[in-house]
Amino acid sequence: MANHRADEKRFLDERGSGGPLAPNGLNPASIMEKPVRERIIDCYFWKDQCFAVNEADIINRVVDHVHFIGGTYGDAQRPSPFLCLAFKLLQLGPGDDIVREYLEYGGEKFKYLRALAVFYVRLTRTAKDVYLFLEPYLEDRRKLKRRTRMGTSLTFMDQFVDDLLTKERVCATTLWKMPKREVLEDLEVLEPRVSPLGDIEDLLESEVIVGYSVSASIFFELGWCFENRDQADGH
Repeated sequence: MANHRADEKRFLDERGSGGPLAPNGLNPASIMEKPVRERIIDCYFWKDQCFAVNEADIINRVVDHVHFIGGTYGDAQRPSPFLCLAFKLLQLGPGDDIVREYLEYGGEKFKYLRALAVFYVRLTRTAKDVYLFLEPYLEDRRKLKRRTRMGTSLTFMDQFVDDLLTKERVCATTLWKMPKREVLEDLEVLEPRVSPLGDIEDLLESEVIVGYSVSASIFFELGWCFENRDQADGH
């Protein structure tokens, strides 16, 4: 236990000066604000469930203990298990191959593992990789519980991912400022994103054509009816 505590202190004190930085160049130990870090390492969940945990153990910890996303909650601003495990990932520094495994777990059982992984990616990866990792999950409609100081509410995975891409602060953590996608496209760092619905102009054009065809069909049918009625009246 003493060695473990020493390792935690070393991570907080030395990471960034003596250890490797995150892929986006940030110091993993200072990505979360100091008051939040202190609450995490002092809380019961961190001491009880984050001792000697490796990347594989994270999966079981999430499945067993993470039932909502969030940063700190309640009047005492207790750090959530979600936030504690995110901090543990900052300490472990898993590579892209492990992160992809977290992301690719499907089903209701592992939805909070995916939520944790996208949050970790947003904190540690370059802007290009953040967009490439996160954008596919803008199509994930699974429900998530969110807990804040104001209480518990319902959200969705796609909304959480959108928050990570567009907001400045999520889960009690200030997100590093990324360039907008359009800027990276102009710099040819990213290819333009193709919506699952296809090109919006083509979609709108097809709707106009379909609408015109339906209208023409209706007018044709009405004209046929009026013509037959007039012929019947003439007889």
